[in-house]
This record gives sequence, C-alpha cells and structure tokens, in this order.
Amino acid sequence: MSTKVNEKVVHARTPVVLIHDAAIDEFISTMLLIAMPEIDLLGIVIVNADCLEAPALQAASKLQQFLRRPEIPIALSRARGWNAFPWEYRGDCVTFGEIPSLQPFTPYVVTPPPDGEVLLATLLKQAIAGNSPLTLLMTGPMTPLTDVLRLEPELIEGVEKIVWMGGAIDVPGNLDPATLNPAVANAHAEWNAFWDPYSVDEVLLGFSGIHLFPLDISNSAPVSKAFLDALQKQGKTYSYSQLAFEAYSLVVNEPFYRLWDVTAACWLTRPGFYTPSTKMHLAIETWGFNQGWIRRVPDRVETSVNLQNVFLSFTDQPGFYQYVLDLLATSGTP
Repeated sequence: MSTKVNEKVVHARTPVVLIHDAAIDEFISTMLLIAMPEIDLLGIVIVNADCLEAPALQAASKLQQFLRRPEIPIALSRARGWNAFPWEYRGDCVTFGEIPSLQPFTPYVVTPPPDGEVLLATLLKQAIAGNSPLTLLMTGPMTPLTDVLRLEPELIEGVEKIVWMGGAIDVPGNLDPATLNPAVANAHAEWNAFWDPYSVDEVLLGFSGIHLFPLDISNSAPVSKAFLDALQKQGKTYSYSQLAFEAYSLVVNEPFYRLWDVTAACWLTRPGFYTPSTKMHLAIETWGFNQGWIRRVPDRVETSVNLQNVFLSFTDQPGFYQYVLDLLATSGTP
C-alpha cells in the first residue's frame, strides 16, 4: 500500500529537518535555510557518504557557531551505503572546515556523536504530538529515512513533504569512470541514488508525491564566474557571502560542480522560480550494471509504482541566482 505524504497542514514557519552528506553545497544550503525567515530548521542529520564523518561533524559545528545557531542539533546517521563515494570526492568537508571564515571557531563534537536516526525519530514523534508535520529536505542518500520508518512505520505521520535532490531522468548520470571502476560506472545513475539504490527503491514504492530535483534541473545551476564575482563583491560587506565565496572557490576548477542542493533548498520558499513539476511514475534499478538508474515507467504499463513530482527546469534562473545572493546578503558574525 502506498502512502501519500500529507501536504495540507499550513505553518507560519515551515519546520524542516535537513538530511545531508556534508558536501560544500550542503553547507551553503544550511546557511540559506537559516537565512530564510519562512523556515524553522529543527535539526540536521549527516550521512557518512560524500564526506568523512569526523571532519564533516567538525565543519558543521564550526558553521553553526559562525551562524550563531549552535542550538540546532546535529547528529550522525548510522546509515551504510551499497556503493561508496570515491575518496577524491569525500575530502571537501575537510577543506571547507579550513576556510578563513571558520578559523575563529573551535568545533564541539562529542564522542560518540549523537545518533542521527534517534534524532530523526525524536523530531518526527514531536511533530506528530504537536500536529506540526515536518518537511524533510534530503540532499544526500535516503537511507536514514528508510532505516527509521522500517522500525517505526507510524512515524510517517510526522512527515508533511519529502524534498529530495537525486536522480537523473532525461540527462546522463554523474558516475565518472575516471574515479570509479568502469565495471559499475553506468551512464544513468546519480550518486545520491547510486550510494544506496535499495533505500530509494523502498521510498519510490512506498510513497507518492515526493518532490524530486534531479540532475535535469541542477545541471542548469553552475557555480558561474558571475555568481562567484557577485559573492566576492558582497563579501566585502556580508559575512555569509564571504563564507560562500570562500567555499565555492574551493571547487572553481571543477567545471562539473553545480548548485545541486541549493536548487532543492530554494524551492521551499520560492517555488515560482521553477517550472511546475511533472508527475511521473518512477522506478530504480537495484541490480546489475545499471544499478542506481532512476527511470520513467510508462503510464500505460500496469504497475504499482507511485506518481512523484519531478522538477526538470527553472522558469526564472536569474531570479534563482539573485535570491541566493539576497539570502547571503547578511552577516552571521558579530
């Protein structure tokens, strides 16, 4: 039986839990969520996927001190993936934690760190008790959610909507045979799906109405020179902009880098920048060479696969970039 995620409750501020795997773009998404007056960021769960767990937690701690929001709980997921990210990718959390804007701060991370699935389950229970269901912004693998719901399926009542950056529908995936064994580097899979395709399969079969932001849309949101120049200019006045400039400068020589997670995050408060979603039946390959490929299932095919909301393009790409710059035109340090 499929479950339709409840989207009828209206909040003065949208309660959000961010589940991410600590790449640079996800740290910037954290900044944006805190800068959005419409959003109440209740907690952060970090997945040890496109990162290194200890430096990722340390960088997150330093960032929240910079933002003067150290009270937002951060926890480490117990999720384990099927296909590990290459080591070459996972070190970005280390270099992010070393940027000049974060140097004044000393990370505070307890050992062992708080349990991510316990935090997520606790926040969902509180949401149910308070009749205030959560938006789950997931910019990494889906595994923490499926691990929690497998043990306590009733906690889905605490979810208002699921927003996920993942997949590639009508464009190639981002598995690179230069950093991944060609025996598994198929042309279709995107990393957030490829890391644990079984959890994605569980979600696609179990839920309808997921808001999905695949590479189709994020490919059109590069870290452009104009964007970097604008951040650098704003950084002379605003500390958020300066931090974002320092962070994105780390990947300026990586032409494939995109505002993947920022694309999904900004939809929460500015959906008008996006072409209305296309409803699709989606399925994921869980075995064989094409593992991790999320594909359309034709409507004419008899299937139990659910309809999802897929965002494929912007209606106002310049407005999207300007909104990011506007949110970063603030300061988080005294």
